[in-house]
Amino acid sequence: MAGGVFYLDVREFFPFWEALTQEHREDIERHCQQRRFPKGSVIMPSKGDCLGLMMVQSGQFRAFVLSDSGKEVTLYRLYELDICLFSASCIMNNIQFDIHIEAEQDTEVLLMPSPLFDTLMNQSIDMANYANQLMASRFSDVMWTLEQVLFKSMDSRLAQVLLEHARNAQSSELSLTHEILARDLGSAREVVTRLLKYFRDEGLLELTRGRICLLNEARLAAIAG
Repeated sequence: MAGGVFYLDVREFFPFWEALTQEHREDIERHCQQRRFPKGSVIMPSKGDCLGLMMVQSGQFRAFVLSDSGKEVTLYRLYELDICLFSASCIMNNIQFDIHIEAEQDTEVLLMPSPLFDTLMNQSIDMANYANQLMASRFSDVMWTLEQVLFKSMDSRLAQVLLEHARNAQSSELSLTHEILARDLGSAREVVTRLLKYFRDEGLLELTRGRICLLNEARLAAIAG
C-alpha cells in the first residue's frame, strides 16, 4: 500500500469500504499517509492546523475547549480505531467553536488530506452518511460532558473521571496528577486536591506523588451515580 506500512489497514476504519467506487478506494489508499504525534503535542484546527481526517492507529487523543482565562474542559477522548473529524474542520460548514486536540500518548494516525475528504464527502453518500454519524456521536459526547458540568456535583464527577481512567488503563494504579484531573473537570486544582484527600480519608484511594491507587471502586461508582 502506498505511503508506507500501516499499523492498521485504512479499510478497517470504513465499514462501508466495499460500497465505495474503485476510484475512491484507490484514492484513499494512495493518499492517506501515516503520521506520528508525540505525547503532549496539540493540534489547533482553528489556527490553521486543518490536517484532514485523522484515523487513530494507536495511542490516545484528548479533545478539549479552552476558555479566555485559560481553563480547559475535556470533551472526549479518542482511541485506536476512532476517527477525528475536527482535525478537518476547515472543510466542515458552520463550525463556530474552537476544539483543541492533544496527544495524551505518542499517537500514530492515518491522515486523509482535507481536499480528498472534501471530495469524498461530495461524491460518496456513504462517506457523507458516515461522517454525519461520527459527528452525531461526538455531539452526544459533548452533551454528556455538559450535563456532567451543569447537573452533577464535583465529588460525583471526580469519581466518574477516576473510574474512566481506571477503565482505560485497565488498572486501579493510575499515573495521574491533580492538575490533569482538574483539567478534565474544568475545575481548580485546589478543589480536586481537597476532594482527593477526602476520598483518601474515606479509604477510597491512596495518594502518592503523581499516582493514585483506587481501593474501593464500588463505592466510587456509587458516588459517581
